[in-house]
Amino acid sequence: MKKFGLGVITGVVATVASAAAGLFAFHKTVVEPEEQREEKFTETEKKAARKIGASHTPRF
Repeated sequence: MKKFGLGVITGVVATVASAAAGLFAFHKTVVEPEEQREEKFTETEKKAARKIGASHTPRF
């Protein structure tokens, strides 16, 4: 019975560890690149807004 309990505990720990590793990998491969794309888009929008504002102002 002692080995069964140890096996159950080992199985639970392994399952939790593999779930955590899967979530970490998902975050690194899907979530972070999307956040970086959004940041780049926002930065590009700001630059475009500055250019538009500068191009439509009178020079005199």
